[in-house]
Amino acid sequence: MRTRQILSAVMVLSALTVTACGSSAAGKGGEADGGARNPDSLVFATIPTEDSTTLEQSFTGVIAMLEKETGKKITFQKATDYAAIIEGQRTGKIDIAVYGPFTYVLALNSGVKIEPAAALVTEKGAKPGYRSYGFVKAGSGIKSLADAKGKRVCFVEPNSTSGYLYPSAGFIEAKVNPEKDITPVMAGGHDASVLAVVSGQCDLGFAYDVMVEHQLIDKKQIKQGAVKTIWKSEIVPGSPAAVSSDLDSGLKNKIVTALQTKANTDYLKAHGFCTDVCSVGDQGNWGFTKVSDAMYDGVRKVCDTTKDKQCQS
Repeated sequence: MRTRQILSAVMVLSALTVTACGSSAAGKGGEADGGARNPDSLVFATIPTEDSTTLEQSFTGVIAMLEKETGKKITFQKATDYAAIIEGQRTGKIDIAVYGPFTYVLALNSGVKIEPAAALVTEKGAKPGYRSYGFVKAGSGIKSLADAKGKRVCFVEPNSTSGYLYPSAGFIEAKVNPEKDITPVMAGGHDASVLAVVSGQCDLGFAYDVMVEHQLIDKKQIKQGAVKTIWKSEIVPGSPAAVSSDLDSGLKNKIVTALQTKANTDYLKAHGFCTDVCSVGDQGNWGFTKVSDAMYDGVRKVCDTTKDKQCQS
């Protein structure tokens, strides 16, 4: 079970993970005019939202489509945590990455040169976004976040948007100090947070909405009604895919256009990039849509509210 850590310390360890698990994107191929990178191959990275063994499979269609659109060999990398992705893009070992909203802001705050390319949506035509849920075991006497004082509370990890940052802001609004008034537990995953509450390891937990309402129930890992939602956050902007700023502009444009217009189940199915069950990511998303940096101003405001150390560069 993870303990709370300062981002800079995690980055050092995570950099070793990226170095060991992925080849360097920085040293491949040549450079375009002005020193921009135009490597022969690219690295696409993300982390699982649960204890997922199908993460790479869920991005197979997107990777195949991007290879066709860019003419590049693309290697998929499942990172150990978001800090590994941040450090990977900082060092040029990762070229395209799917972040959480919070960690996208963290990456920019820490000086990583990235640009938003697209954002995940669950359904065609939907706006990119979701909510953080606070939940308790059915029958619990905890009715609101204000009742959590003195309780064991499961977060996901310190770099999680819906599993830590937004819940922390919720506690502050409820006049509960998330560092002093509760016993924080880092579950390590959204699914793990829910399961810890169901098993009684935590009195209250946080995870993103679909995990609580559908995913674990559909997989028969918990029963309908096993947990009760007592708190919902404001809308959290959708998870963005970001490209490294030092890539050749023509290559970046191909990646961004492909992600925004073709990285979705409709296109991937119609053009043979995936068969049978086709989804984008391990949350069963429809795909990606257009995005802008301004969409994440809400995350920045929550950082201002929480004054969390993780928000600092």
